Amino acid sequence: MTDVLAHEGAVMLGSRLKRLAERLQAGAERIAADCGLPTQPSQMPLLTALYRRGPMTVGDAVQVLGISQPAVTRILSRLVEMALVETSRDVRDQRSKTISLTPAGVEAMELATTILWPRLRAAVGEVCDAPALLAMIEATERALAEQPLDQRPAGGLAIRRFTDDLADAFYRINAEWIGDMYRLEQTDIDVLKNPRERIIAPGGDILFVEDPSLGIVGTCALQKTGARQFELTKMGVLDKARGKKVGAFLLDAIVARAHALGCDRLYLLSNTKSAAAIHLYEKIGFVHDVGIMDAFGRRYERCNVAMLYHPPGARQDDAAE
Repeated sequence: MTDVLAHEGAVMLGSRLKRLAERLQAGAERIAADCGLPTQPSQMPLLTALYRRGPMTVGDAVQVLGISQPAVTRILSRLVEMALVETSRDVRDQRSKTISLTPAGVEAMELATTILWPRLRAAVGEVCDAPALLAMIEATERALAEQPLDQRPAGGLAIRRFTDDLADAFYRINAEWIGDMYRLEQTDIDVLKNPRERIIAPGGDILFVEDPSLGIVGTCALQKTGARQFELTKMGVLDKARGKKVGAFLLDAIVARAHALGCDRLYLLSNTKSAAAIHLYEKIGFVHDVGIMDAFGRRYERCNVAMLYHPPGARQDDAAE
C-alpha cells in the first residue's frame, strides 16, 4: 500500500516529521520504562533544562525550549504531580513563579543521563546518521526563525485562481511578452480577450502568481482540448519580476492543477526564441514531441516547438503507449 505522506514529498514534511517523532518517542518511552524512569519523552526537555540551567520561570522555560507557554504549563503541572518539579514565588516579584527540580527530579535526571541516554544514543545511531540529521534540523529551525513558512517561498509568492477581476492581468501579461518577441495573432487575441469563455467554461483553468510588493506578475493557463487532455498555454512573467523564480513556481502549480483536473495528456506549443522557457519546461519533465507538433502546432505561425509532459520517473515509451 502506498505511503501517502512519503508519496507527497515536501508538502507533507511537517506531518511526516510528526509521525517520525511519535515513533521515536514511543520507543524512547519503552526504553525509559525499562530503565526505571517514570517520565514521558515529552517531559524530558523541561526536566533537562532545569537540570542543566537550574531554577527558572515559566517564561524562561518557554524561551529555552522554544515551545508555547500552554505546553510548558501543561508539562509542568504533570511533573509537579509526580513530585519531580516544585514551584515557588520569586521573592523579588510575587507575580513570577520559579520552577526547580525536587530531589526526586534530580535523581531521575541522574538516572537518565547515566542509564537512559547512552542507550538512546546507541539506538538512534543504528537508525540514522544522527549528527547529519541534527545539523539539517538545526539549519531548518534557523531558517524558519528568520522567516516563517507562511512568508515563503522567498519573496512571499502566492498562487491565485482566475477571477473576472484578473482577466485584464491575463491579457496584459501575455500581450507584453508576445508583443516583445513575436506578434499577437488572431488566435491569441481571441483567447486573451475572452478567458472565461475560451478557457474556464470548457473545463480549463488559469493561475496567477502574486508578489507581495509587485502584485500580479505571472500567469499560465490550462486549455482543455480533449476528454482528459490539456494544453499548457499563455504562460508569461512580467519583466519586473525576472529573477524571482516566478516561472518555476508557476509551472509547478499549473502541472499540479492539471493533474487535479484529471489530465492524462499535457502538452505545450512554443518557439525556439523562448529558449529560457523551453529550458524550464525540460527541467520539469516536458519532452519534444513530433506527434504534438503535427496535431496542434500548425494553428500558430510562430510555433516550431511542441512538447509533451512526462511525469518524472516515467519511461517515455510507457507514457506513449
